Amino acid sequence: MAESVYSKVGGRGAPPVYHHIDPINAYHAAKFGMWLFLATEILLFSVLFTAFAIYNWAYFESFQHAATKLDWKLGGLNTLILLFSSCTAAIAVYKAQINDNQGVVKNFTVSFICGLAFLVIKYFEYSAKYRHGYFPGTELWNSAEFSTQYKNYFGLYYVMTGLHALHVLIGMGVLLWVIFLARRERFSEKYYTPVELAALYWHLVDLIWIFLFPLLYLID
Repeated sequence: MAESVYSKVGGRGAPPVYHHIDPINAYHAAKFGMWLFLATEILLFSVLFTAFAIYNWAYFESFQHAATKLDWKLGGLNTLILLFSSCTAAIAVYKAQINDNQGVVKNFTVSFICGLAFLVIKYFEYSAKYRHGYFPGTELWNSAEFSTQYKNYFGLYYVMTGLHALHVLIGMGVLLWVIFLARRERFSEKYYTPVELAALYWHLVDLIWIFLFPLLYLID
């Protein structure tokens, strides 16, 4: 039987053993692959940002008025939460580089909790919109007074923030996976690729929200 390309980790803090693959090249390949993936995510949200900008230009007054229905304080709180979580994610990478797996666990756990707090706040935001009728299927949404321009604004709002929330949820899953590995002492100065890639993804989630917050909440 041919020898497997990948074999299990050779001890605590040791990098995975790749037969016929240079570990340094494997690291750079993994990081390059992550950057390519992040580029596709940026392109996806760029299309939505562009669509919003076009509609905002076409229906400026309606979009301004619709933006006043959002709670900028909750949006600002979520911004602070994600910025803080990005700091702890960066610290986790540093902890991995100095052989501190428990530091990785603690800092990524804080990032995970911040992500959970973000989703909870977003749930309350969505609930408030539903109660006030600014949600598809509600009585106000289907009424004649709720214009097409309003539907365009809130439609884009739900698509962009909902897609972003999905990315937060996926990122939380990635953080949990890295936390599991760190609890098993899998990382060291010689091998911390999953920690760095998870942090990169989490930074992207934060970066997207930094654009979404002023675009949606501070448009007026």
